[in-house]
Amino acid sequence: MSLYPMTSDFVGVITSGLAALTPYQDKLRIETDDMSTLMVGAPDPLIDAVRDLFAATARLPDHVTMHVTLSRGCPGEPDDPSCRCDTLARAQGQPLKERQALALAAVRAAPDLAAPIDVQFSLYVLGQDRHMDEIYGCIDFLKESGTFLKSKNFCTRLRGDAGVVFETVRQAFLRFGPAEGHVTIDLTASANSPSLG
Repeated sequence: MSLYPMTSDFVGVITSGLAALTPYQDKLRIETDDMSTLMVGAPDPLIDAVRDLFAATARLPDHVTMHVTLSRGCPGEPDDPSCRCDTLARAQGQPLKERQALALAAVRAAPDLAAPIDVQFSLYVLGQDRHMDEIYGCIDFLKESGTFLKSKNFCTRLRGDAGVVFETVRQAFLRFGPAEGHVTIDLTASANSPSLG
C-alpha cells in the first residue's frame, strides 16, 4: 500500500494516516519503508486497517490517493498462517448466488466513517478455468452494492463513504474466486479530488 497526499504537508498527512494503524499492530505484520507499507495478516483486520488509514486521510481537506495490491493464495509466496479467514473457509463450495447475497448483506451493515471516497479496482481470479464466471458474478454484486459508479475498461469505479466502499472491496476479495485459489485486487482510492468540484 502506498499513500500519496497532494499537499506540501505530505509528511503530516502520511503520519496521521499511519497512526490509524495503531490498533492493528498486534493483529498484522506491518512494515513501512520509503516506498510503501506491507501488511500481512487475515483479510478482516487487514482491510479494516487499509480502510481506517485511508479514512483518516480522507477526512483531511487535501487531495489524497492511495494504491493498494491485495493478494491471497499466491502459489509463489504462500499465505502466512496468520492469514487464515473463516469467511474464505465458509465460502468453499457455496453457490455464486448465495455468496452474492451474503456480500450484499455485509455491505448493508457497513459502518459510516464520514469520509467520502472514490475507488477503482480490478479483481483477478488467477489459475482457474471459467474465471470469468466469478468476475461477472462479482460485477453483478457490485452493481447492486449501492457503491457502484460505473464500469471502465478492466476495472470498476465505486463511490461512497469509506466504510461501505471498503466493505464492498472486502466482499469482492473474499467471496469471489476459489477459497483456496490465488485472487488479487489492484485498487486506487482517491479523496477530496479537485476534479470532482
